[in-house]
Amino acid sequence: MKEGRVSWAYSNMLGYKKENSKIMIVENEEILVRKIHQLFLREGKTCSGIAEYLKEKRIPTPSGNSYNWTKNTINSILRNEKYKGDALLQKTYTTDFLEHKVEKNRGHLPQYYVENSYPAIIDKEEWEIVQAELMRREEIGAAYSGNSIFSSKLICGDCGGFYGRKIWHSTSKYSRFVYRCNDKYHKDHDKCQTPALTEDKIKEKFVIAYNQAMREKQRIIEDVNEVIKLLSNTSELDAKVIELQNKMEVISGLVDKMIKDNTRTTQDQVEFNRRYDELSAQYESEKNDFDKALEKRAYKEAQEIKMKAYLEEKKSR
Repeated sequence: MKEGRVSWAYSNMLGYKKENSKIMIVENEEILVRKIHQLFLREGKTCSGIAEYLKEKRIPTPSGNSYNWTKNTINSILRNEKYKGDALLQKTYTTDFLEHKVEKNRGHLPQYYVENSYPAIIDKEEWEIVQAELMRREEIGAAYSGNSIFSSKLICGDCGGFYGRKIWHSTSKYSRFVYRCNDKYHKDHDKCQTPALTEDKIKEKFVIAYNQAMREKQRIIEDVNEVIKLLSNTSELDAKVIELQNKMEVISGLVDKMIKDNTRTTQDQVEFNRRYDELSAQYESEKNDFDKALEKRAYKEAQEIKMKAYLEEKKSR
């Protein structure tokens, strides 16, 4: 892994096969992978919505044994860095070779990121945009809607609610779709004064905003750099990791001392077992918090690398 030798279960992965000892793209599956990303990013569909779409089209799953697509399958395809030609090695590790027990690598062992190790199906920039959109939808939660490309993207300036697609004059020849605040008439606040917008008006405003952003590109880049520093600061997590590590060492020392004392002198075994179980439970609790802190720190560090790389690519353009 340290030498960048990539090995993965390509036979179970949509879009790739091995031919003459080389990883090759499967053309018809490549089209499907691109379609899934298109449905998610450009049409705004949810993972569940994409799964239902593929079921209706009777498209086989990656295993080829059924048409039963699930949102988890779609989610894993969208998050897999291998589709941009890269590979993160040692995502998991074996904790027990006899029982073949495998766990997620949360900082226990070094991971290696190999770039451009084989042909990519998804452009790197598009892949990063998909990851950002996944994070955005996770923050929105159940309120997210994928009914149209503008769903869950336009925010009301009065109440902070999302704009949704509505139909006006549905029973007449003047029927048309507009976008309006979903909470405009909500009982918990006064009627929102924000206007209803047509799709053409939204597109016009987007072009204006884009041109303004391009005129202020350098200032925006400087602001983003400051935000990256703020979001990727791991000082609190570093301190937390050290604190938890020290607690675990103290508990481990107490257990060792108990065991040694128990072998040297006669003790109440009921009390010994009670105390041992108590310390073991405490140790497991601290270890669980320790693993979570490591995972958060690793995630922040990875996000910082991704954001900086993305920004550098944008600056070069």
